[in-house]
Amino acid sequence: MKKNYLICVVMALTILAGCACEKKDNTLTSQEKKEGWKLLFDGETTNGWRGFNSAEIPQAWSATDGTLMSAGEGGDIGGDIITTEKYDNFHLKLDWKLSPEGNSGIMYHVVEAPELKSTYYSGPEYQIIDDIGFPGGVTPYNSTGADYAMTPADTTQKVLYPVGEWNSSEIIFDNGKVSHYLNGKKIVEFTAWTEEWKANVANGKWSKYPAYGKAKTGHIALQDHGSYIWFKNIKIKAL
Repeated sequence: MKKNYLICVVMALTILAGCACEKKDNTLTSQEKKEGWKLLFDGETTNGWRGFNSAEIPQAWSATDGTLMSAGEGGDIGGDIITTEKYDNFHLKLDWKLSPEGNSGIMYHVVEAPELKSTYYSGPEYQIIDDIGFPGGVTPYNSTGADYAMTPADTTQKVLYPVGEWNSSEIIFDNGKVSHYLNGKKIVEFTAWTEEWKANVANGKWSKYPAYGKAKTGHIALQDHGSYIWFKNIKIKAL
């Protein structure tokens, strides 16, 4: 009897220990707080975010079931949200999932001005897209994790979970040195503002966007590109 009681106690303690180790969404551990991480989404409200070139949150965006969600009412222009704060050197982490045939992205160093019609006019983009089902297909330059239209994703390192499942992304910007991670694997690395970088801008899509990539500080943006997108566990650390 005593032996069975001890076994039950040990099992109960093991279960409790396992539960204690499970980290809740949209929270920071004590270690993360010590390291300087800050939440950009509290899991319950849209506090800390607003529309691009607007003081209000676009109607499509809401805090729903512990996620920062867009119902996909935006398009190529309009509908994106930005952080109320600006960042220069940073390490950004977040989780996301996308709807079938979906398209979205994460921009940084976003600048606002009347002549800048969208976040991507100034902010480089970490692409999020349905690599398999997007109409028209994708290339390494516009596939998930790519530095959109600038630096392709390394397909040899890429691990992408199917549409509807959660993926984790990271962007590190450290004095011009940039890394993109997808599900723990580095898939993009480049240095901004070098002669090579400037040549890529001048010879590509961004040649028609004079503000692209010029700012060294700016807002983080989440894109509504006409499809459902969900984000959670959005956190940032200044470098």
